[in-house]
Amino acid sequence: MTERFASAAELMARVLGFPGYGFATIAHPISSATDDGLRDMAASVIGRVSDLLLR
Repeated sequence: MTERFASAAELMARVLGFPGYGFATIAHPISSATDDGLRDMAASVIGRVSDLLLR
């Protein structure tokens, strides 16, 4: 999820009955990011993603 849409994702999670649903956020926008930039963004949240998947 990009930071710009985090509040919308939180709202959607609450509406669907999952308040506090966890997700990782990366910088916005991604449309102009290079492949290396996207890799860097993914690397920056890999710990959070791992925590979410393994909890």
